[in-house]
Formats: sequence, C-alpha cells, structure tokens
Amino acid sequence: MPKILIVGGGYAGFYTALKLEKYLGKNEAEVTLVDPLSYMTYQPFLPEVVAGSIEARHAVVSHRRHLRKTNIVNGKVTNVDHAKKTATIEVDGLKPYKETYDQIVVTAGAVSRTFPIPGVAEQAIGLKNIEEAVEVRNRILANFDKAANLPAGAARDRLLTFVVVGGGFAGIEAFAEMRSLASYLLRYYPTLTFDDVHFHLIEAMGRIMPEVSQATSEWVIANLDRRGAQIHLNTQLQSAANGKVELSTGESFESDVIVWTAGVMAHPYVRNTDLPLDDRGRITAKPTLQVTNGEDVLVGAWTAGDVSAVPDLSGFGVGGFCVPNAQHAVRQGKLLAKNLVAAIRGEGVKEYFHKPLGAVAGLGIGVGVFQYKKLAVKGLLAWFMHRGYHGLAIPMWERKIRVASGWIWNFLLRRDIVGISATKAPRLQFETYASKPKK
Repeated sequence: MPKILIVGGGYAGFYTALKLEKYLGKNEAEVTLVDPLSYMTYQPFLPEVVAGSIEARHAVVSHRRHLRKTNIVNGKVTNVDHAKKTATIEVDGLKPYKETYDQIVVTAGAVSRTFPIPGVAEQAIGLKNIEEAVEVRNRILANFDKAANLPAGAARDRLLTFVVVGGGFAGIEAFAEMRSLASYLLRYYPTLTFDDVHFHLIEAMGRIMPEVSQATSEWVIANLDRRGAQIHLNTQLQSAANGKVELSTGESFESDVIVWTAGVMAHPYVRNTDLPLDDRGRITAKPTLQVTNGEDVLVGAWTAGDVSAVPDLSGFGVGGFCVPNAQHAVRQGKLLAKNLVAAIRGEGVKEYFHKPLGAVAGLGIGVGVFQYKKLAVKGLLAWFMHRGYHGLAIPMWERKIRVASGWIWNFLLRRDIVGISATKAPRLQFETYASKPKK
C-alpha cells in the first residue's frame, strides 16, 4: 500500500486525514498523522475561551476519536528528506527514528511572529493555542483576586492593566472579550471600580481589522472606547522589559498581562527539510496544492494551510497568495485529500479556488461585526451571526453540540468566573505537606 504521511494536525492536516478516510478505498493507502498534540484547536474560539463563554476542552477536537482509520503519532517530525522520501520523527521516550513514505502532506501550520523587542519573549503570551487562552484567562482572574486586597496605587494598577499587541481580527476579538470579562467580574469585587481597570491595544498601523471597511473599523474603535478600552493607532511597542510597557508615543505603564497577536509566520520546522521555501519561509506550491520547485512539481509532496504559499486564484489574496486563515486551511485540506487520491489513482487534480465569505467577529457578549463587500452588520445581530457561523464551522457534531449547550448554560446560569491557576504546579501543595523520611 502507498504510505501517506501527514505532518501537522491543525485545520489543514485534520481535514486532509478526515477526507482521506472518506475517499480512500479499503487497503488503498496507509495514512499516518504526526503531531505533538492529540487534538486540533479551533482557533476562532480562543477569545471566547479567554472570556469563559466556551469550555477550553470544547474548543479542541480529538484526533483519535474522529480519525479512526488514521495512524496517530504524538511526536514531532524534525526533518524531511524528500529526495529519499524519509522523515525523522521524535517521540518522547523513544530514540529518533526514520519513517519512509510515498506521499507527504506538510500542514505544520504557523507560530506567533514576534520582533526583537526587549521583554516580549520574557513577559508576553501569545494566543495561538488553547493552553495560551487558558493561561490568559487564569491570569486575569488571579490578578483581580490579588488587586481586590490591595490599596489604590502602582501595584494594583499593574495588576489591573491589560495590554494586547496587534489590531488584526485575532487581537481585536481577544481584546474585546477580555474587556467584556473584566467588566463582568467587577460585580463580584466591591473594592474595585470600572475606572480601576485599564485596557490598551497597540497597533502599528493607522487602522484596525483590515478585513473590514474603514467605517466598520471606526465603529469598533468607538464601541470599545465607550467600554473603557483604549486603542493606540500608529503606535509601536518599544519595550516590555519587566512588565513596563513603553510606546513609541512616549507613553508608558506597567502590566502583568501582555498578549501578543501581531501576526504569524510559517512554522520554522520546515527549514529543516529539503522542500523549497519562499522568502517568507513558506513551502512553495501550485494551486493544486502540490509542492513546486520553480515550475517543477515535486512528485509525492503536498502542502496546505498557514505553512504554505498557495496562489490565490480569486484575486483577493495578499501578494497573490492565500492569507493564513481558517477559511483557506479547511477548504485546502478538503481539496488536498481529493487531489491526493486522484493522483494515486492516476486521475486529474483540481486547482484551489475560494472567494472570501466575508468577515465576522465577536466583540464580547451581545456585540459583533460582520462585513461582506459593502454590507456591514454591527451589534447584537452580528454577534448572533458570529456564534451561528462558528458554532456550525467547528468540525464534528459532538463538538458543535458541546459548544452550543455551553452557550445555553452560560445564558441560564451566567458566566463562570472560576480560574484554576494551580495547574501550573499541581503537586505543590501535596509536596509541601507530604511526610518525608527523617535523615
């Protein structure tokens, strides 16, 4: 049987494997998916995980539960030698080993793109995975608990100052949901007031959310301003050393929670392969999702999602390529599976073509925006559209039901405000008081 190796189990990798299980005949090919994690993260729900509107476990999709015909390897592919069609895999507890393949699908995704700004690597936290979203939520809740016991002053201000860097969709949604959570929490902290909590979003460009119109982005800024959340446009972060945020405008303040959402880049792992890359570190590809070296197709090599440079035939892409978002990754994964099966069977492959369906964002309970060409919807209706779209878009019906039921229970029982920060050191209490042998 031909051996198919899928590197990465995010949107593109998960949907490629899911559809291969559907399209391949019995014993037609052996499919292996390698990913350090045992689940796919539905990233559009990360801001709602931060806010507590969605349970963290419900925003991820289990590989093993839903990919029953695929060999799942929880490890890392550290090298690919496509000339020899071998990949080096590292699994905890085992020595690195080589795996041969006939077809490889590289869907390793992206990581947060940062710049060498003092303090960012040490102080900031990204919002690309579920663990980061949980940590941001826990930090907000823990800071409120600490601040409630302190008198007004610099120490309390630092705890109650929250910063988001990056004004794209991910940054604005996270910023708005964090503000929504903080406003809700105040009812449980009588020693704190609305004016004690400070929110700052830092954006280097002159506008936010480039996916929507200028008028819509200005409405979002005005809405957040009314809610006590300040947006700094045309402003760069100069330093975050020791939690002291210094801006290019000369402003400065201290913060314990700095969230970095200023862009992504292709996973650096692909530099350890012999696959061709563009100047941004993405794997070069044809619209058919086949890896290319110039005009030549690399037989048996495929790519999709954020790690790839796939030409956008619709004309909407930035620089002529598909932008790194879920709309493209999901659809590319589905087409890649069809094309791979067609290639195995000696049939023709199709080119990827997708026009954007518009942009929708949730900005906290009851507030949202939707933009499709010149049509803009704002407020409560857009918020329902956001929940409706993403509630249906998350893969697998068991996940859709869990998410929807969580929303219903939150409506009936109100938002959960529990944070479990002890997960970072779960043995601390036991170890502290455990009886030890006398020396």
